[in-house]
Amino acid sequence: MKHLLILGGGTAGTMVANRVLHRLRVERDFWRVTVVDRDDRHLYQPGLLTVPFGAATPEQLVRSRRRYLEPGVELVLGEVEGVDTARGRVHLEDGRVLPYDYLVVASGTSPRPDQTPGMAGDQWRRRVHEFYTPDGAVALHRRLERWLGGRIVVHVTEMPIKCPVAPLEFTFLLDDALRRRGLRAGTELTYVTPLDGAFTRPVARDRLGGMLEARGVQVRTDFLVDRVDDRRLVSVDDREVPFDLLVTVPVNLGADFVARSGLGDELQDVPVDPGTLMSRAHPGVFAVGDATDVPTSKAGSVAHFEADVFADNLVSYDRGRPMTRLYDGHANCFVESGRGRALLLDFGYDAEPLPGRYPLPVIGPLSLLAETRANHWAKAATQRLYWNVLLHGRPVPIPSRAPRREPAATGAAV
Repeated sequence: MKHLLILGGGTAGTMVANRVLHRLRVERDFWRVTVVDRDDRHLYQPGLLTVPFGAATPEQLVRSRRRYLEPGVELVLGEVEGVDTARGRVHLEDGRVLPYDYLVVASGTSPRPDQTPGMAGDQWRRRVHEFYTPDGAVALHRRLERWLGGRIVVHVTEMPIKCPVAPLEFTFLLDDALRRRGLRAGTELTYVTPLDGAFTRPVARDRLGGMLEARGVQVRTDFLVDRVDDRRLVSVDDREVPFDLLVTVPVNLGADFVARSGLGDELQDVPVDPGTLMSRAHPGVFAVGDATDVPTSKAGSVAHFEADVFADNLVSYDRGRPMTRLYDGHANCFVESGRGRALLLDFGYDAEPLPGRYPLPVIGPLSLLAETRANHWAKAATQRLYWNVLLHGRPVPIPSRAPRREPAATGAAV
């Protein structure tokens, strides 16, 4: 019996486990599929964006991991200590050893404020906040409830990050919330990024940058932060941005066991072939979702599209055949822009996010790079689709391939 071991039971790990079982069909009795995670709490991470604005609580975003794994998938609860790729074994911190024939690293990436001097000091969750964790989103909600005016800075420390449009969404939603409370005139709002614009891709960068400008948001670009010093962000070239409230996206790092096992790069992401998703250094080891170094968004839609490719390639690889289905970097991301509207971005390694209609050309009904109520309601419906369709690995009527548009420079992580 072949053993597929998946490290991580979040979005990517769950989709891969379920999709593989569907793909194996009659062969599934000859395979064992195991998912390892530290607990039985599956978090709908995109929902954390709404917590600071009081639209949800973390408990409303959490369900049992086991409930969303197809019958036949084993869930093992435990912390991963390390991977022995030479022997094909995973060691857990409690001493258990799990052998495997094929390994998938789906352990994601996490915010690490400890990587920036001064960020995780005594101002952490007092004047310095984040919204990528349940505790952080709740603490920020409480802080915003007490906000009466001053300087708010929304900040990205370093790319790549999980869901790269989320800081922009937060800024748009914050602008909207402050206007509704009559506090916008008394609040100076600044967006600070290490990029040369609001986003990496040229057309989307100009569109999103224009939206920030139209809302009176100051934008500071090419800002490589050196430290957080009292109430100031200080860059490596000694520029300063003062704040009364800092909402930051800390450096994102992959799981520590990835580094301990010699599987990762400097950000503890697993370097993989961008098409097959197999490790460049360790045959039979794959990575999916946020755990990879592929130059596209670290987003849930990416995990969904990767799962389809991986399932077919695993079967081919096991049979000694070439892996002919190649992931093309396809990602689509909704961007909430406030006032009940949202944009939609759709792109790939070699496909720019451009205006148009989605998923059907001309017909839509969704609009690309345009603020519409239809996009907002589609994003609102995504959570139900996530729990009931996407996690189960069921097919959905949207294109799995990236659109064919003008070539873009590959290698730019977004």
